[in-house]
Amino acid sequence: MESANQDINLNSPNKGLVSNSLTDVPVQGATGTTVPVGLTEDESEELKNELTKVEDEIVTLRQVLAAKEKTAYELKRKLGLTPLNELKQNFTKGWQDVQTSSAYVKTSEKLGEWNEKVTGSDLYKKTQETLSQAGQKTSAALTTVGSVITKKLGDMRNSPSFKSFEDRVGTIKSKVVGGRENGDGLQSPTEMNPTQDGAPF
Repeated sequence: MESANQDINLNSPNKGLVSNSLTDVPVQGATGTTVPVGLTEDESEELKNELTKVEDEIVTLRQVLAAKEKTAYELKRKLGLTPLNELKQNFTKGWQDVQTSSAYVKTSEKLGEWNEKVTGSDLYKKTQETLSQAGQKTSAALTTVGSVITKKLGDMRNSPSFKSFEDRVGTIKSKVVGGRENGDGLQSPTEMNPTQDGAPF
């Protein structure tokens, strides 16, 4: 206990250092000398040796795999195969696999059967006829409405009220523009400053 008390002294040259008394304390299982229950020491040693060999083989296989991956990468680079191209090829192949799968084929067949049943049913045919007739009637009604509107606009243009309105607009226009049509109205700015013959620019 005295050595533990000496280490607490802040002026001690050994402060912060672990005392020798702690390094000699045995830790259970740290030395690897414990034998699992049901095994002899020889069996345990043999299993440890086998584990070491397997772990060494794993390390070797990882190194071989890394070298093979590097070689494959270099070959792909030389062939111009990019990761994007590979992804496209994988997607295309995957989609082809899906389309040829039995589930996809069966689903497609079933949907085809349902489509035939629906389009062949009396209800579908009646609905299709009704919608076709409704479309024809709507088209005819819109044509009639368009003709009526055109006729009404023509009648309105020929009415005395519209003629009076048209005359007023014409009068206002002639006051704003002036007698330009006769040649004595306002001139545009380009007409007021005609270009001079022989100008330097």
